[in-house]
Amino acid sequence: MCGIVGVSCNPARSSADFYSDKESGEGAGLHPFAGLAEALLSLAHRGPDDSGSFIKPELGIGLGHRRLSILDPSSLAHQPMVSDDGQVVLVFNGEIYNFRELRAGLEAEGCNFRSDSDTEVLLLLYLRDGEAMLASLNGIFAFAIWDGRQKRLLLARDALGVKPLYYSECDGQFVFSSEIRALWKLAPALNTLNHAALHRYMSFLYCPGEGTPFAGVFKLDPGTALWVRDGRIERKFTWYQLPAFRTATPRMSETDAIRGTEQYLRQAVHRQMVADVPVGAFLSGGLDSSSVVAFAREINPDIHCFTIDSGGSGQDGVAEDLPYARQVASHLKVPLEVVSVDPTKVAADFEELVLQLDEPLADPAAFNVLYIARLARRQGIKVLLSGAGGDDLFTGYRRHRAVQYEHYWNWLPRPVRAGLEKITGRLDQRRAVFRKLGKLFSGAALDGDARLVNYFSWARRDELLSFYTPEFRAAIGRQAAETPMLDFLTALPESAGPLARMLALEQRFFLADHNLNYTDKMSMAAGVETRVPFLDIDLVEFAGRIPVSLKQRGLVGKWPLKRAMEPYLPRGVIYRPKSGFGAPLRHWMRFELREMVGDLLSEDCLKKRKLFEPIAVRNLIEANDCGKIDGSYTLLSMLCIEIYLRNADRVMRNVDSSK
Repeated sequence: MCGIVGVSCNPARSSADFYSDKESGEGAGLHPFAGLAEALLSLAHRGPDDSGSFIKPELGIGLGHRRLSILDPSSLAHQPMVSDDGQVVLVFNGEIYNFRELRAGLEAEGCNFRSDSDTEVLLLLYLRDGEAMLASLNGIFAFAIWDGRQKRLLLARDALGVKPLYYSECDGQFVFSSEIRALWKLAPALNTLNHAALHRYMSFLYCPGEGTPFAGVFKLDPGTALWVRDGRIERKFTWYQLPAFRTATPRMSETDAIRGTEQYLRQAVHRQMVADVPVGAFLSGGLDSSSVVAFAREINPDIHCFTIDSGGSGQDGVAEDLPYARQVASHLKVPLEVVSVDPTKVAADFEELVLQLDEPLADPAAFNVLYIARLARRQGIKVLLSGAGGDDLFTGYRRHRAVQYEHYWNWLPRPVRAGLEKITGRLDQRRAVFRKLGKLFSGAALDGDARLVNYFSWARRDELLSFYTPEFRAAIGRQAAETPMLDFLTALPESAGPLARMLALEQRFFLADHNLNYTDKMSMAAGVETRVPFLDIDLVEFAGRIPVSLKQRGLVGKWPLKRAMEPYLPRGVIYRPKSGFGAPLRHWMRFELREMVGDLLSEDCLKKRKLFEPIAVRNLIEANDCGKIDGSYTLLSMLCIEIYLRNADRVMRNVDSSK
């Protein structure tokens, strides 16, 4: 819905100092609030409809907001929104889906509303309940509330991490924003690289946990909130934990699992279609997006749907989505727009696309989201429904089938498992079936949680270290890329079996730090909000009560969802082969993007960056070119990191020159 930004500091410098700096131009960039306007401008793509700020240097607080108008587009819903007494101020990014029920309760207690927005409901709910209001919210959000009565700031992020929120605390100054780029304008000294995080980007294609490319910048965890006073974090607390952390509930019958899945998904889709602007939908032709559209058309029979023609993703061993998307659109009688991805255009747009991600995430599926969001916005659609989250709640990935057989691994001696890993790792990587076998047996010699986490990895530590410079290796030291995920698993109940533990990893890391991250950044880059009905909190809680033995029945994943959707979708769509929202990356890296790879990962560039060994990278490129190995994603990760850090260098130079 929007972009938010803010500063909290000790109000040691008086308001006179601040205003004299503004008027004289002296000390530009030194005062904590001097960069707030520029930071807000850097978020214009997230909120092209309106902007506003609340700056009180004498209180040590400054808040900014960019608005994408979706609910109550009138000026009555303008942000920052201030309470009647002027003491409490809110900046809010997201949607509260149960705001009408919450509003009715507040009105029954005598509250009066000026607007029809969920923002005002959130503000008045805080005035009544304080931080306890978080447990009442069903929505996607990142918000900050300045409570002048207590002289402190509350920040919170939604339960599953649909909406991003970054922050930094340094030298008595706390800054936060929807995107990292805005923080550079507020605290330009935050340019020290986080080598451990870069190692995680290389290992997983994204960074699990709170880390970012910069040592002083952090992601606020999903379901987490902060209290900040005078520029310092006073308290950090978890307000929501995933169902996997709770004691197991009594077994659910097959009938209840199927009926409940249908009921809660329909309810989620219907409530997430509430908007004062047109709502469209992604439609890949997979089960998840097709299910969302099937229920969405009950509210809007002509809901506009969008899909991608990736121009040959089948070359990478993945089933083509487009025929299935067309089949679903025809079956449901909804209009379908096909966005063709031209490899030449991807190459031309590549640097811009990486920068819009705001993190060096190496997944070409992100580009599909941006191209669809741009077309939707040109057609006047500001909201898109997505099928993201279905696999993470109900199973659906290949690793979910594989983990079903974990108990067999325990019968095999470790040397045998290590041998299988070695043999499959040597298979011809030019063939998709051998790549999948290699991935399946990668980490076979590992045990327990370490083996579960390894399913998410794209490259082994020893392989990656061979590409790193001595300086990079020294900076990483003994830090393991897997640490945030392993630490997370240690907190789960011992009763949670392998598949339940893997689904918890999906929901906490693969969703929040990867899929939801790039989906938000790419859609908001076009001024479009993406909503995710599968992550409606009521549906998440219900899915958490379904036994994993029902979710993954042998080789059939998403069993309750598939059975629930049989009356609504063609059987061939429901039981089709699993396909990602992907692109023919391996082909692109050898052809359309090959010149860029050669330029940005040249010996001169790598020597200047001091992260990757030029000779090792050159050998990797040559081996990938001839098909000897599959190094596409490793090279893509290097490429994204180089592009991202080049831009950071430019920003830092501009900030320095403006002082």
